[in-house]
Amino acid sequence: MKTLGIIGGMSPESTVTYYSEINRLVNQAKGENSSAPLLMVSVEFSEIVACQKQGDWQKAGQLLADAGKKLEQIGAKGILLATNTMHKVAGDIIEQINVPFLHILDATASAIKAQQLNKVALLGTRFTMHDDFYRDGLEKRGITAIVPDDRIQLEIHRIIFEELCVGKFLPESKRFYLNTIDSLMQQGAEGVILGCTEIGLLVQQTDSQLPFFDTAQLHSQMAVDFILGQ
Repeated sequence: MKTLGIIGGMSPESTVTYYSEINRLVNQAKGENSSAPLLMVSVEFSEIVACQKQGDWQKAGQLLADAGKKLEQIGAKGILLATNTMHKVAGDIIEQINVPFLHILDATASAIKAQQLNKVALLGTRFTMHDDFYRDGLEKRGITAIVPDDRIQLEIHRIIFEELCVGKFLPESKRFYLNTIDSLMQQGAEGVILGCTEIGLLVQQTDSQLPFFDTAQLHSQMAVDFILGQ
């Protein structure tokens, strides 16, 4: 098996999901007491959040690139960034490492195409929904993403940072997300990208008739395929 390096901590809640899911899938594939050979650098999340609020993406990119380089130096054969939003600076990491980078948009777009869908709702942080990097990245991969209006984006963002990232899962917030999904379905959404790695902790596939694309789960499967050399 190949050793995978994970840049985590954004947030710790979702990083736990990555760690447990990757190990579960490796064990499912290999059996007995098999687990995934993983290395991790867990960044200080408040530093990243400060960069986001200040719009200092250059500093954020360098912090994460440094983490990627450290993982490569201690033996990682590939790098995974365990968050959606910070893929905004994926290019900074890719430029400074010499091993494969497992991009979350590749995993997500592949799953959407496998179901022959073209137009999907995108939920995530304000940066993911509002900035061009995520929607443009999907467009280049043949997927059109639609997002809610600014007011709803702000509330989705608030719930992620003030609740989900610190382990709060409130029923009223779940209702808000599901109502937003229903509204986007009326606008033509054929599926829903859970484009923040915490959202899948709040809403699940059984909550909606639209197919969900949980990016943390899809990215974890991509990680396992890499680890197992598939």
